[in-house]
Amino acid sequence: DELTVNENLKFYCRLYGLKGAALTRRCEELVALTHLEPYLDRRAGLLSGGWRQRLAMACSLLHQPSVLFLDEPTAGIDPVARGGLWDLLFGFSGLGMTLFVTTHYMDEAERCSHVGYIYLSKLMVCGIPDDLKAMPSVNPPGTRRLDVACDHVTVGLQALRHLPGVRTATVFGQSMHLLVEQSLPEQLIRDELAKAGISHVDIRPIGPSLEDVFVILTQSQDRPNGQDG
Repeated sequence: DELTVNENLKFYCRLYGLKGAALTRRCEELVALTHLEPYLDRRAGLLSGGWRQRLAMACSLLHQPSVLFLDEPTAGIDPVARGGLWDLLFGFSGLGMTLFVTTHYMDEAERCSHVGYIYLSKLMVCGIPDDLKAMPSVNPPGTRRLDVACDHVTVGLQALRHLPGVRTATVFGQSMHLLVEQSLPEQLIRDELAKAGISHVDIRPIGPSLEDVFVILTQSQDRPNGQDG
């Protein structure tokens, strides 16, 4: 934290055995790639979370690795910085680098070409996101998923959780995601919400998300002896 950005880069270059012109060239390449130019003379301890992560990535790339492991690289930084870091990661991938990224954010997992779910120190499943979303356990026969947007979404959630035919109901921003029986009429959902004082309702079909996949997999692991719920 006491070293400047430039001093950190040179320090790690020397750890990797770079000297002279090779050191200068590699530092310049990484500074350009991570857009650290405005902060070269700033102490690392004074950088924001997003720029500290960029500096850490630059230091980890100085020796030109073919594989990079990133443990929750966007934890604790704001949404704008998160987006910028993912743009940076896609740039690394475009250069032919393989990235292993751990994250608790399912919207970030959606960006990955392959996803593995670890729960209680065990790898439950690994695959392409679309294949994981298509698993039979995620799409029970005779069901469908709906996005229900309405006012007072938390009130609506309480009303619909007890409606026969609704298997699961979860808040997603200003709407609810429901897993319902195929036979459940949408009008019945509207009627139930109207009873709760909610009149403005928009219902549309949706597919499962990676968050749905994770919830279903963890619930199946938590059931005794793998019993179905």
